[in-house]
Amino acid sequence: MQGIQDFIFRTNELKDIVGGSALVQNVCSTLFEEFTFKQPCDMIVMAAGNIKCIFDDEEDCKKAVLKFPKKVMEYAPGITISQAVVEMESDFGTAVNELEKKLRAQRNRPAKSMSVGLMGIERSRKTGLPAVGIQKEKEKQKDKTQKKETEQDSVKIYVDEGTLEKRKGQDILDLCEKSFGYKPKKADVPFDIQDMISQNDWIAIIHADGNSLGEQVKERGNDKEKLKEFSAKLDDATKEAAQETYKKIEEKYYDKEKQSWGSKRIPMRPIVLSGDDMTMICRADIALDYATWFMQSFEEKTKEKGFPLTACAGIAYIKSSYPFYYGYNLAEALCSQAKTDAKSDKIKDKNNGTIPSCLMFHKVQSSFVEEYKEIVKKELSAGENIRFNFGPYYLKGQEQRWTVDKLKRTANMLLNTQDSKEGNAVKSTLRRWSTAIHNDRDAALQLKQRAETIIGNSDSDLKKLFMNMTEGEPRVNQKEKILHYYPTYDVLSLISVTNQKTEKGGRK
Repeated sequence: MQGIQDFIFRTNELKDIVGGSALVQNVCSTLFEEFTFKQPCDMIVMAAGNIKCIFDDEEDCKKAVLKFPKKVMEYAPGITISQAVVEMESDFGTAVNELEKKLRAQRNRPAKSMSVGLMGIERSRKTGLPAVGIQKEKEKQKDKTQKKETEQDSVKIYVDEGTLEKRKGQDILDLCEKSFGYKPKKADVPFDIQDMISQNDWIAIIHADGNSLGEQVKERGNDKEKLKEFSAKLDDATKEAAQETYKKIEEKYYDKEKQSWGSKRIPMRPIVLSGDDMTMICRADIALDYATWFMQSFEEKTKEKGFPLTACAGIAYIKSSYPFYYGYNLAEALCSQAKTDAKSDKIKDKNNGTIPSCLMFHKVQSSFVEEYKEIVKKELSAGENIRFNFGPYYLKGQEQRWTVDKLKRTANMLLNTQDSKEGNAVKSTLRRWSTAIHNDRDAALQLKQRAETIIGNSDSDLKKLFMNMTEGEPRVNQKEKILHYYPTYDVLSLISVTNQKTEKGGRK
């Protein structure tokens, strides 16, 4: 399937985002199973937008090829299907390789949309999709002096009738059950982003993806049963990792005495949990812990099942009003950036050829929607050789890289010292220094020297903290150029999104 994320994040309504995710999951399971074939097909893979099956009857195969794409595009407008068929004579591995080649070619062919309407047609204000009819609804309005009954026209969105009911019902709770390990009450699940936030209106979009999956699939590609078993076990490992992570989050953030999360409802909503992919929308203060614990659990669960995998993650910290679609794109870009660093020869050589788990995050400050490389260029660069995109942060120690634990310790140390005169001076100076270094290096140096004078004792933990934040770490980039990276922006951003209190901050 193609266009999955565009379909899911087409709207900024949380209930529609989660409903869209449930529809995608149904495409890979119940929707295909609804077809009546002469002979049951042998399902090899059925997850993460990927379906592979073996037909014994040629007519059944033709029926699936002809009718399934149309059914999917009517069921979930915006999703397109790329499909290919190969004749399997004897060697399963050869057939799969040939199938993948055909699929790559097929993906380059544009698919005709099933939801293209005329220029003058009524459209949904949320998605831009054309309407297919006008539904008359009687709305009773009570007044102190009279009862008035009026009719109101409402646009019926281009969507399958059965689909609409599923979006409101069981599928959403099923996805929560898969992610949490239990089926929550509908009243506890946030259908609006305002039900999720607490002391401020910062939220986070987390996207995590497994590493080296292609190698694992390649090892089993010649054996149909092994590939089928691997697909099922991988999905189970991801599910179990999410459930274990939820338990840890609940233990730390749920107040059992008050029976409250600090927000009106559960401050998390799973969006995707299938194969080796995980996407979650959650309250900002729990995002770093969630991503870290998920990667740890994912490593443990896959190892237990006989195929040790690692994972990388990206966290986009955004305001609750920021478009989810761009927030997800940023989280995915951050995840890819973390993978690029973890796959570098230097890192892999130090880890016996394996790709270690790590994450990157970014707090969106601008109202402009830009790609991450443009954000680095405009916001996280000062001159030719100074950078503030300090990550990624690894689960285990790496040369010239911080661990997630070191990042959290540094942020907590700075937060816990801000009430003292020296600590408050350090935090204030760091903010002004990180701004000044973009425009006036001399002013930045003066701020640094003044703060060092206020701190005084050269052996104090506070001074060591300040030096770590203002002394750049030299790294050689791909062009063999030495750049100096500073953790200042990341540490201050993390403190801001997790501890900032605003007047609008949501419900306590």
